[in-house]
Amino acid sequence: MSTYNVAFWNVENLFDEEFSVHRTEKLKRALGRDLAGWTPQLRDAKIAQLASAISAMNQGAGPDLLGVCEVENAVVMTLLTQALRDRLPTRNYDFVHADTSDQRGIDVAFIFDADLFTAPLDQRFHHVVMRRTATRDILQVNFTTHRGRTWAVFANHWPSRSGGQYESAGYRAIAGETLAYFHERVREVHGKDTPVLVMGDFNDEPFDDSLVRHALSTRQAARVERGQNAYLLNLTWDLLGQQEGSFYFNNAPNMLDQFLVNAAMLEGDSPVRIQPGSVEMIRLPGMVRTGAYPTPIPFGGMGRPVNVNGYSDHSPIACTVTELD
Repeated sequence: MSTYNVAFWNVENLFDEEFSVHRTEKLKRALGRDLAGWTPQLRDAKIAQLASAISAMNQGAGPDLLGVCEVENAVVMTLLTQALRDRLPTRNYDFVHADTSDQRGIDVAFIFDADLFTAPLDQRFHHVVMRRTATRDILQVNFTTHRGRTWAVFANHWPSRSGGQYESAGYRAIAGETLAYFHERVREVHGKDTPVLVMGDFNDEPFDDSLVRHALSTRQAARVERGQNAYLLNLTWDLLGQQEGSFYFNNAPNMLDQFLVNAAMLEGDSPVRIQPGSVEMIRLPGMVRTGAYPTPIPFGGMGRPVNVNGYSDHSPIACTVTELD
């Protein structure tokens, strides 16, 4: 049996340097002066901070599969992946990414150990409407495990709550419907026995309508396993009882970063199966503030003060998946 450590992290505004030749004129105009002073040295310092935390995950072995969001382009993904290879030379890390149409130029991506998984060339990028002016994309990759099984994995970064949680709720509802549609497509094309793992920063909590009504997620395993619809089990409900969150707003914890799985990852004889109770928030020393409010320590930038000892304004989450021989 193979055991996989899977993680997700909103790495907070991982942009290329201010005067990058890889940035389009449209994006330059959209970002304006937000990247002023974002030097190659600051970019590389942030990447080094992220790589130090990622390489410390999984008891110092690094994750086998990592989803990330808020990355600008393939340039920063290449730099981050190489930084991880330098720290973990036994790892054969590669990444999957494609530029999207997000107005701020931030994308979702996967870093994975190519000795364990193969990413096909036909990965899917599903566009989600955001306020009519831009999109947030859902990245679907149908990985092939090293044992030859198809594993559909979705990385998400849903529209933010800027402008108000309830005023913006409709956009996350669209994201939930989009996810539910393509989850159903996996069942139709590859069969109901195909394992599906969903991860991401949903900018909503497990109990919000976008996830419950629109993405068809639930806290009831029986409903996922026995229901006729394509339900997803939200594995993050248990973390709500810890009175902490992956993201803090005005010092109030929010569980915005989540894992969801389909029925094919729950049944006892499933070849690719989530390990119950394995979901955790990763709070390594130095990544969160001490005191009454254990908020993640951001690196900053994009018009905010820079703390070169920081990481991100989100805490990463992780879970354990097993695959039978």
